Amino acid sequence: MLFDPPLVPATLIRRYKRFLFDATLSDGTAITGSCPNTGSMRGLTTPGSRIWLSEHDGPRKYRHRFELIEADGTIVGINTGLPNRLAEEAIRAGMLGDLASYPTIERERKYGRNSRIDLLLSGPGRPAAYIEVKNVHFCRQPGLAEFPDTATLRGTKHLDELGAVAEAGHRAIMLYLVQRGDCDRFRMCRDLDPVYAAAFQRAQARGVEAYAVKCAVSEREIRPDALIRMDETAIAAL
Repeated sequence: MLFDPPLVPATLIRRYKRFLFDATLSDGTAITGSCPNTGSMRGLTTPGSRIWLSEHDGPRKYRHRFELIEADGTIVGINTGLPNRLAEEAIRAGMLGDLASYPTIERERKYGRNSRIDLLLSGPGRPAAYIEVKNVHFCRQPGLAEFPDTATLRGTKHLDELGAVAEAGHRAIMLYLVQRGDCDRFRMCRDLDPVYAAAFQRAQARGVEAYAVKCAVSEREIRPDALIRMDETAIAAL
C-alpha cells in the first residue's frame, strides 16, 4: 500500500484524548490532528519523536492524520484502519497458504454476538473462512511483537466467537498484523492481559487457526512482508 499523496514529516508534541495529537511541521508550524488509534499506543507516544502524517483537504475538522512514528530505530504504523486492507494484500500474495485460493473476500460481515468479522472468505464446495484481524505494534524486547498492549474485553469476545465458528464447521482464523518490520516473532502479552491470553489458548483448543504477519514500513509505503513465528511458549504455562 503506497501512501498517495506522500506523507508529511513532523515532530510529535503529544498525543492525548485518544483521538488527538499535537505536532510541529518541518516549517515550524504547530498543528493539531486526528489520531486513528484509540488504544494505549504503549511506547509510541514519546514527545519529540519523528512522525509522518497524511493530509486531507475538504470538510474534515482536522487536516492532518497521524500515520507513522519512528520508535526503537524503526518506523511503526499506528493507523488501526489499515490492517484489514493489509491482511487482504497478504492473503492475495499467498502468505497464508490456501486462503489465496478463495475466490470471494468480503469485509465487515455480521456474525456472533452483535459483531462483524473483518474478512469473510468463501468459495464453492469448501467451508467459509472467518478472519479476525488485530493490529499489532507493541514491542519491548528486540525482535518480539506482542499483543495486546493493554486489556481488551472486546478482543476476548472475538476469540470466543471465533471458537464457536470453528465448532460450527467453518474455518476460524486470528491474524495478527504487525505494523513494524523489526520483529521476527510474536506472542501473547499475558502479563498485561492474562484473560486474553487464556482466551487465545481456549480458541486454539476449539480449532481456531492463528498467524502473525509482519509488514515492511517506510514513509512511502506499508506492505505485508512475511509470516513470522508464533511463540507458543508464551502461553504454555497458563
